[in-house]
Amino acid sequence: MERIIKERSTQVHTIGTSAHDLDCEKKSLAGSVSQRACVFCGSRVVLYPIADALHLIHGPIGCAAYTWDIRGALSSGPQLHRLSFSTDLRERDVVFGGEPKLYTALTELIEAYKPKAAFVYSTCIVGVIGDDVEAVCRKVAAEQKIDVLPVMAEGFKGTKKDGYKAACDALSKLVGTDNNFQAPPFSINILGDFNLAGELWMLKEYYEKIGVNIITCLTGDGRIDEIRQAHKASINVVQCSGSMMHLAKEMEEKYDIPFIKVSYFGIEDMADALYEVAGFFKNEEMLQKAKELVSEEIKTLLPALEPFKEKLQGKKAAIYVGGAFKAISLVKALRLIGMKTVMVGSQTGNKDDYNLLQKLCDKETIIVDDSNPNELSEFVKEKGVDLFIGGVKERPIAYKLGIGFCDHNHERKEALAGFEGMLNFANEVYASVTSPVWKFFKR
Repeated sequence: MERIIKERSTQVHTIGTSAHDLDCEKKSLAGSVSQRACVFCGSRVVLYPIADALHLIHGPIGCAAYTWDIRGALSSGPQLHRLSFSTDLRERDVVFGGEPKLYTALTELIEAYKPKAAFVYSTCIVGVIGDDVEAVCRKVAAEQKIDVLPVMAEGFKGTKKDGYKAACDALSKLVGTDNNFQAPPFSINILGDFNLAGELWMLKEYYEKIGVNIITCLTGDGRIDEIRQAHKASINVVQCSGSMMHLAKEMEEKYDIPFIKVSYFGIEDMADALYEVAGFFKNEEMLQKAKELVSEEIKTLLPALEPFKEKLQGKKAAIYVGGAFKAISLVKALRLIGMKTVMVGSQTGNKDDYNLLQKLCDKETIIVDDSNPNELSEFVKEKGVDLFIGGVKERPIAYKLGIGFCDHNHERKEALAGFEGMLNFANEVYASVTSPVWKFFKR
């Protein structure tokens, strides 16, 4: 394809045609206009759902505005996370330093809102001028008698994936600080679910039905006190491996807590997530309950999906999402409603993810790592897709080309996980693909 930048050619692979292996886990090429977000954004979206914590962005107001309320993460209690606080650094602060401003802002906000803890996000400009954010956090923590956690996420330090690590580093300072808690039997932590549109509450219901207790979710509907107790779980169940694998590995090393990677999207992966947890505990009663739950859900769900499958049979889809593990589940879910994936890619996938995608997808399917708007537009037109699944940055591409779109990123307001989520997904795909508005577009 002419519009692929030469230096990126190895990051695009066509199954059955390309002679090279897909290259991945590289820094974005300068000038390619990558869809990846910055380090700060990566840390912010991971920590954002912790609802009883104060989140203060030490940087220009634009950083706070860009990440204000950007996850559809719901809380069953406090709503403090939905407020966006910034030190609003300006030219004077760049010249003379922003530490006094940070100290004043932190002190005033903690006294006004009485949070359980505070996260302070360091941004690009702070890294440039050299503010000692950690020292200010230590000082305020001692004075206010709460944890004030620096999140060292200067945007220029890398990519969104490095922001995930910065968030995990901050969380690890909380995990294990409550040793008085006694965990009930069959206790797990869910890592990497952010309670988008209330999905965590559905998952909790499934686990409770089979006899599993959840100590905490990192970070959906998160609470500081529960995070302190996370080291008491028997196993970590990792949903979004890209964002939470660093913490899962650290907890395995530090607290001897094993982890498993699961996905809650689609019937097959949701069922496997329940079976794997039951299998870990080696409890026959739990496994039987899981089988009964899955059987009951499928009995209702499959007939409900049939009308969608009839209408969508043979339609073609393109997928471009943050993590490749999510893309794998989406390929399976689309196949269940009769659709064929002809292009799939991610911002942060690794070799194992892409190898699995190559096994799952048909010949001539395009697999791409760290793509950009020009490439995605060309792939979508070349393959003649009927649906584009992505996030807020991909939506304009789909609509400008007259293609149906399904939002499967962290901004969405529709629950798409679990068995109920599969039906919502099918309904959303059907409504978008078959919308009468597309007849007014010249494809």
